[in-house]
Amino acid sequence: MHKSLIALAVGGALLLGGCALGPSESGVNNGDVATAVAGISADNPFFAPSALQYQAPDFAAIKDSHFEPALLQGIAEHKAEILAIANNPEPASFENTLVAMEKSGALLTRTSKVFYNLAGTDSNPTLRALQAKMAPLMSAHSDDINLNPTLFARIESLYNQRNDLGLTKEEVRLIEVYHQRFVMAGAKLTEAQKTQIRALNEEHSKLTDEFQQRLRRLTKEIAVVVDSEAELAGLSDSAIRMAAADAKAAGHDGKFLLSITNTTRQPVLAQLENRELRKRVFEASANRGLGGENETASLVARLAQLRAERAALLGFDNWASYRLAPQMAGSPEAVYELFGTMVPKVVANTRKEAADIQAMIDKTGGNFELKPWDWAFYAEKVRQEKYSLDEESLKPYFEFNRVLEDGVFYTIKELYGLTMTPRPDLPVYHPDVKAYEMFDEDGTSLAIFYADYFARDGKRGGAWKSSFVDQSGLLGNKPVVVNVMNIKKAPDGEPTFVSYDEVTTMFHEMGHGTHGMLSKVKYPTLAGTKVSRDFVEFPSTFEEDWAAHPKVLANYARHYQSGEPLPKPLLDKLLKSRSFNQGFDTLEYMAAALVDLEWHSLKAGDSLKDVASFEAAALKKHGVDIEAVPPRYRSTYFAHAFPGGYSASYYAYMWSEILAADAYAYVQTQGGLNREIGMKYRKAIREVGNSVPPMEAYINFRGQEPTTDGLLERRGLK
Repeated sequence: MHKSLIALAVGGALLLGGCALGPSESGVNNGDVATAVAGISADNPFFAPSALQYQAPDFAAIKDSHFEPALLQGIAEHKAEILAIANNPEPASFENTLVAMEKSGALLTRTSKVFYNLAGTDSNPTLRALQAKMAPLMSAHSDDINLNPTLFARIESLYNQRNDLGLTKEEVRLIEVYHQRFVMAGAKLTEAQKTQIRALNEEHSKLTDEFQQRLRRLTKEIAVVVDSEAELAGLSDSAIRMAAADAKAAGHDGKFLLSITNTTRQPVLAQLENRELRKRVFEASANRGLGGENETASLVARLAQLRAERAALLGFDNWASYRLAPQMAGSPEAVYELFGTMVPKVVANTRKEAADIQAMIDKTGGNFELKPWDWAFYAEKVRQEKYSLDEESLKPYFEFNRVLEDGVFYTIKELYGLTMTPRPDLPVYHPDVKAYEMFDEDGTSLAIFYADYFARDGKRGGAWKSSFVDQSGLLGNKPVVVNVMNIKKAPDGEPTFVSYDEVTTMFHEMGHGTHGMLSKVKYPTLAGTKVSRDFVEFPSTFEEDWAAHPKVLANYARHYQSGEPLPKPLLDKLLKSRSFNQGFDTLEYMAAALVDLEWHSLKAGDSLKDVASFEAAALKKHGVDIEAVPPRYRSTYFAHAFPGGYSASYYAYMWSEILAADAYAYVQTQGGLNREIGMKYRKAIREVGNSVPPMEAYINFRGQEPTTDGLLERRGLK
């Protein structure tokens, strides 16, 4: 099941280790500084903290022209602050080094958080051009911090005596996190090696930005235009009207347009009866980026090599080993072992599903062999026969607002005592975005939350959580968080229905959201979701399963007109069908995760085959090469692994799912949906951020390390 590409800041005010935020001594030239100074004026809202509650951005006052001068001045100010810390003649102390760093970069953090969030959710040519311009400057700025030998000497001094300074556990943890990140960024390299890594980082930042830009253009370029309504047989009337409206907006009046989402599998394939059209849609999705003006294949190969070269400089065999060293998994071998133990069961289950689907094709008069574009359509028929469950019959019970308010919001109230109150007075960056204030059970205000759920031009594909303000006791900041999805909005005046997959994604993203909003730590670098990649998906995946909890379902799954609850026969069928098609779902995910790991297991200087050949070899090597079940993402549109922050880390979803499934099973033994167990989970997991090592936090909640039993049960593989 496709889930979020969560937007994670790696440090609070300071952004480290190859992050997108990060100006070099030569990176900001005199012209840039002049631009920044010229842009400092009373009407630029970034040059002072927002006066809105919790410093929520004043979107009504923000203009595109405000970003560049504020970013450039922010870089200049942050650079001066960091140099003052590094060159402080006083001996290094926790206060004059780490606390000072945590407090630095306020203007840059304030501006960049808004800029990069809007670049992903409400982009335009101006923002995209500025994003490309800023990428090397931010990369160079990050390098200037991470590779400053005087600054690192202060951090290492504190690290070496961390247990003798009388510090709190959280303060010791902060020292350890800083030290590890500086070392992983190259702080111990020679000056010659630092010059090399700066060049690699600059090229990397430019290429990841270019990858994002090309993907965005590809999304529009590959949309499938359909000439006649007859070809759309199987789609609902509402879906056909939306396709007509999209075509008209794209300049194809009188035709129909089927947009392509950023996964190989396309939701529309489950409904389309026209096999040739299904093939067109699938091939538009699966072959994107392989050629043409916006090809991304060359970027994949170069990014893989850049990462391998960087890993070699830092003393690692490959990028996967580098990336996983500080994670819970520890090494790519541990991930390969985990997947290797599961592949036989998953493949066997998938082949059984394929046989059932082929039988349905034969039974219904199809004289052809199962292909990838057939799977979803005929799997739906198998499900209808096996469970008498039609996905379309469920949709009237999954109206968007009811799912959000009576499902997602209801669950966090029952578990954690939280209430979401609309804040229509707060400005938003797009009319489809809604603002809320989150209150605790005793009436204490905790956070501001923005809900941005609908697809539109200028928004990248996928679903994710991000923040405009991170929680910090040190800075006195309460969190300002946003959840983003790409749900197809119904035409004006009509209700928007969501699939059950979209329902669970809404719960998933709120899991990330509450992880950020319930954070209760002192230092911004350790706040909220700034945990290891293979732990961050645990709280969100844990939240997913509540979507199917009988009490929660009964509260939100009601007919949009009558308010009648989902009939018990339909409810029973839905619950029983949850394990349906899990072989396919698991295999397409594992295939993508293994392709990601194989790309990032390359060594510096390894010769590269073309993308298609490399992928085919990787799938065959691990025994997951089933033609009808391609990877969830192919490399050319693998946003997690290449332009995103999940390189060599897409495995993290399953690693985290082990924790989530184990935790959810444990919670059911403690009474299920109730405040007592919810508060125990909230305090042990959601409030501590990265102030406690991940496994320690998990054991504090669960009392033991997790087993894989819950995962196999959750996916119907046991």
